Amino acid sequence: MTAPPRHVGRYSPSTVAAHPDGRLVSPSFERNAGPIRAALAPLLRGAPGGGAVLEIGSGTGQHAAHFAPAFPELLWVPTDPVPEHRASIAAWRTISGALNLAAPLDLDAAQDWAAHPEVTSLGPLAAVFAMNVIHIAPWAVADGIVAGAARSLASGGRLILYGPFAEGGRHTGEGNARFDAALRAENPEWGVRDLDEVAALARAAGLGAPVVTAMPANNRLVAFACA
Repeated sequence: MTAPPRHVGRYSPSTVAAHPDGRLVSPSFERNAGPIRAALAPLLRGAPGGGAVLEIGSGTGQHAAHFAPAFPELLWVPTDPVPEHRASIAAWRTISGALNLAAPLDLDAAQDWAAHPEVTSLGPLAAVFAMNVIHIAPWAVADGIVAGAARSLASGGRLILYGPFAEGGRHTGEGNARFDAALRAENPEWGVRDLDEVAALARAAGLGAPVVTAMPANNRLVAFACA
């Protein structure tokens, strides 16, 4: 039987590999960064608004450092509420040398992050991106991400979510079913979210219908456009 995906909710030198400069190493980065970047390309090329992508829950910062150079016309703004994560993001930013990668912001996605002065100063956003976030957080975080995106996106901008999803009340694979059970055993407020429920949140906030891209390992890239 295939083991469920490994879960690392909070990165630290005790849970993942680390460099002396504070850089933490996500165990999933090498296998998923390329496919995610390729799937983001048609969504972000020619993106509208003030030219900024706000990433919610950037974790180690490896993905931000990888994605920003691929979209040099956009300012990539990583965020994370965990100080160790922000230190790692800052270190990966230094190593990358990407001029369009901003310093990390301290944002709690369950709060009214769209009113944060450092967010409003960016102007209407081209995109809000959250990768592997909503299944390892309370539902209030998914609600907050959607509500904040609806308030901060430019017309034509997109909320983009990546990770495992159930569809129509059913898991897309046995591995995801086991992963969901493991998450809920660790914290009853966590779990693989049903795409229909996330789409209902988006619809209630005034965002469009989901555009779904199938990704490796039964993950999905889901985009909701702002009218």
